[in-house]
Amino acid sequence: MHAFDERAELLAHSVIGYAIERLELPKDRQWGAHPASELADALAPSISPDGIGGHEALRVFRDVLMPACRPMDDPMNLAYVPTSPSVAATMFDLVVSASSIFAGMWEAGAGAIAAENAALAWLAQLAGFPEGAGGCFVSGGSAANLSALVTARHAHSQRHPRPARYRIAATEEAHASVRAAANVMDCDVVRVPADHLGRMGGDALARALDEAAEGVFAVVASAGTTNTGSVDHLAEVADVAADRGLWVHVDGAYGLGALCAPSARPRLAGIERADSFGVDPHKWLFAPYDAAALVYRDPSLARAAHSQHGAYLDAVDRAEWNPCDLAYHLSRRARGLPLWFSLATYGTAAYERAVEATLTTARELADELRSRDGFDLLLEPDLSVVLFRRRGWSDEQYREWSHSRARAGVALIVPTTWAGETCYRICIVDPRTTLAMLRPVLDDLESS
Repeated sequence: MHAFDERAELLAHSVIGYAIERLELPKDRQWGAHPASELADALAPSISPDGIGGHEALRVFRDVLMPACRPMDDPMNLAYVPTSPSVAATMFDLVVSASSIFAGMWEAGAGAIAAENAALAWLAQLAGFPEGAGGCFVSGGSAANLSALVTARHAHSQRHPRPARYRIAATEEAHASVRAAANVMDCDVVRVPADHLGRMGGDALARALDEAAEGVFAVVASAGTTNTGSVDHLAEVADVAADRGLWVHVDGAYGLGALCAPSARPRLAGIERADSFGVDPHKWLFAPYDAAALVYRDPSLARAAHSQHGAYLDAVDRAEWNPCDLAYHLSRRARGLPLWFSLATYGTAAYERAVEATLTTARELADELRSRDGFDLLLEPDLSVVLFRRRGWSDEQYREWSHSRARAGVALIVPTTWAGETCYRICIVDPRTTLAMLRPVLDDLESS
């Protein structure tokens, strides 16, 4: 298994050849989940004493398994928060896997960690964080939120007596991972009412905190909620939190990619006052799965909360930048390298253009929906999520159209709810998605 012989070399060329083919999206986009029994039958021979050989395993993946998945980088994948990795980032992910780098500690992965830190420094600078800010890459927004909140609670515990219950303040529009993190940490969530646009404001936060029992140690603000793309009033949140000595964590897993775009930065004012933030490069920063950048204003607070100790760790040089000290993980791959490589390949100006292109398309789509009689635009887009209603449709009509068009490869658009009503939600993070591609979808919706 470990010898790179002639057979292994032939297999390597086949695997890399398939990867190159995959970089060009297939023209036929009829993707989707297949019956479990069908997949089980195809997989049954693969795990056996003698195996089936690399080329046959690759065939099963290419012809059976991959068509049963839905690639998130299709320009017409408009549901949830899709992805749009650059060609360079995708290619370099192969290099990262082949390089066998342990990037948890500086002594094992100094070069990789230094490159990751360069990408993190760029993000910190965009956010207006001070010199010395930094962090690490974790698997996703859920891991970033949990790690930041563990740090926040530890920092709070160093200054205040332990309360009967620890509490986090957030709105209902906050990502589900915030509530999941609270469950893991055995904390309560103080519900802050969002305004009619789904945003947290300073007055509502202050009232919720006044009514809450003791023990609140952090406020989680959203920079681009998943459902509506709304951005909380970050400066107001920072004002209230500063008055009460609370940590501000900004969950920008989706929305903080907009820091690249000058047109969106005013909407993100106040991010520079946060104590920590998270943003997923695999969402709107054109990197492959999985990567979330977690950035702290003061990384020493994260080290105090997360550093692991044991006989086998006594030799770790804690003076160095060890990502294992900055989140709840120990083992980690250098998942930030594809972002660094893409930034180094194309330059930050290319990122600015790409994000601005998606924002432009979202605004154009909103205008198009306003101009058509069959639709109601429900919210002006804060970023690149567009929420709209097909006038007169039942819940069943929403579900049926979504399912049939996904199976046909037209587009992936799934229903959601807003203000108690079923509607559609389109999230644009791929600069290849254009209004010209979206108009036929709206035509189809109108005629259905």
